Amino acid sequence: MFRPMRRSKQQLSDKRVSEILENGKTGILAVNGDNGFPYTVPVNYVYFNGKIYIHCAKEGHKIDAIKANNKVSFCVIDSDEVFAEKLTTLYRSAVVFGKAEILNEKDKTEQAVTALGLKYNPDREFIEKEISKFIDTMCCIEITPSHITGKEAVELSVRQTKTPQC
Repeated sequence: MFRPMRRSKQQLSDKRVSEILENGKTGILAVNGDNGFPYTVPVNYVYFNGKIYIHCAKEGHKIDAIKANNKVSFCVIDSDEVFAEKLTTLYRSAVVFGKAEILNEKDKTEQAVTALGLKYNPDREFIEKEISKFIDTMCCIEITPSHITGKEAVELSVRQTKTPQC
């Protein structure tokens, strides 16, 4: 169903891909937008219990697109250092293909946005106070992965496998 990676030697392990998703700060959500044009948007997110959660307003472009077609793609870039001497980029990223669901249950939304808030601010009391102020006006999107993959530049792979000279 999903294409195999063309440069399979650059494919990251499942463990490394999970680390990228767990530690990333910003992801790019891609949906099928208006008039068949792809729509991508950078978002804060949390990778929690094997799913990706994003908070947003209850209406807007993302919500409309997901209601029309729940298939999405989500990308997190872990490294994107330009290596000018080789005219390349030392990249490492993870890509998720999945199905998005707009959470309607207040308790599921609260659990997801609590995990999201704690990812960016460890003060649980503050997070709970903020959530209580906005829970009735916010929405949460849950992405259930169908396929997850990760890839890194060959130069990064080589750099990590070389052992230091003594």
